[in-house]
This record gives sequence, structure tokens and C-alpha cells, in this order.
Amino acid sequence: MHLKHVSAKAGYIWFRQGLGIFRRHPLVFVTLFFAYLFIMRLVSLPPVIGSLILLLLIPGVSVGFLAASRDVLAGKPAFPTVLISGFREHGNATAKRLLGLGIVYIVAIALVFAVSALADGGVLAQLVLLGNNPSEELTRDASPNAAVLVSLLAYVPVAMLFWFAPVLVAWHDVPPLKALFFSWVVCWRNRAAFIVYALLWGALTMSVSLVLTLVLQLSGAGAMGLVVLMPVSAVITAMLYCSFYATYRGCFDVDGPELPLVRLKA
Repeated sequence: MHLKHVSAKAGYIWFRQGLGIFRRHPLVFVTLFFAYLFIMRLVSLPPVIGSLILLLLIPGVSVGFLAASRDVLAGKPAFPTVLISGFREHGNATAKRLLGLGIVYIVAIALVFAVSALADGGVLAQLVLLGNNPSEELTRDASPNAAVLVSLLAYVPVAMLFWFAPVLVAWHDVPPLKALFFSWVVCWRNRAAFIVYALLWGALTMSVSLVLTLVLQLSGAGAMGLVVLMPVSAVITAMLYCSFYATYRGCFDVDGPELPLVRLKA
């Protein structure tokens, strides 16, 4: 396994490859995404402990989305059980390592919300992690927009640490701490490509949302906005998850099926 240094243009290529992977079997990836939402919703039902279990499993489950993309490109079926392939297909030692990453992820997310609490007094943390409605006094004094912005900025280094760490642990037998370090290094080394990649997905999401909202309003169906936007959002998110595999193949010199590339017309 060799870490690559790529140009900013690679982010554009990863974006197109994500669309290409999704186009191979769109129904499979949308089904996997909804299965993921359903499972994670069930896991997170118990107050507090459910949120912790959810965060604990996220690194391991992320391997499943990469495995699904790899299998679809190889012409293999990808059933919802692929979501837990990281835990069950690589031995007990790997499963424990992925859970260890999950513990680190819990700590990292706690730190993110601790930073966001500086902007809103903990309103966002209570709402997201505990599912509690904060007190009226606390809500009145809070700055929710600032807290969301602060939490997003604080999450960037966390994302860099965990972007590749789970797949390095599961597929390359890299110890968790070393996997976190390698993930950080490759993301930082290719930060220009990741900035382009993030901007493209952000632009796609915002433009689709704005166009659909405008069309619904002009047609007098504004009340149907949520009904229409939810499935569209699910499709875009499934495409994004497909592109994760493209970033992995783009940043590491590993063998795998040829990646499709969607042609984007100007």
C-alpha cells in the first residue's frame, strides 16, 4: 500500500467517479442507504446510550459502504448485510480494532460539541447527542447558527482522521492509531483535491435543492417540498457514499476494479 500525492483536479475526478459507481446500480445503493438509516435509527432509540452505540459503530459501518462499491464494480451482489462486513469478514481482532476506532470517534465527537458549546451554551449538543429540548432560557441566549458553523469547522480534523482509518484497519490490517495517522497525512497531503471534492458535492446538493424548491413554488406545490426533497436528498447522499470508494482508490496505490467515469457536459 502506497500513499499517493494527487493534484486538485483529482477531487473533480473522484466526484465524477462517485456518480459513475452509483450509476452502475442506483437501486442497490439507495436501498443500502435506507437500510443504514433504519438500522441506525433503531440503534439510537435508547436515550443517551443509543447515541453512544451509534457513534461507536459508525467507523466500522463506513467500511461497508466501500465494500458495497467494490463489490458492485466487481459484478458481485451487495446486500444490506455488507454494511457490517467490516465487523464480520476480517476476524475478531479487526472487529475489536474497529470498535476501538469507534471509542476514539465518540471522544472526538464529544470534543466537537464541547467546542460548539462555546457558541451556544450546549444547545446543539443537547439536541443532537441527547435528543433533549434545551430549556427556554438556554435557547433564548443561544447562537444556533454560530454553533453549527463552529461544530462543522471543528469536525474537519475529525473527518481527516477517520476518512480512511476504518478501511485501513479492516482491509490492510493497520493498527488503529497508525491508521488514524495515515488517514490524516494522506488527507492533508491531498487537501487541495479534497477541497475541490467537497465544493463540488456542496454545489450539487445546494443547486438541486434550490432548483426543486423553486420549481415546486412556481407550480404551486410548495407544501410538497419535504416529500420531494427527502428522496432526492437520499439519492444524492447515496452518490456521495459511492464516491468515498473513489477517494480511497485515488489516495492509495491499491488494486481494484476499474472505476467508471461519468462525463459532465458544460
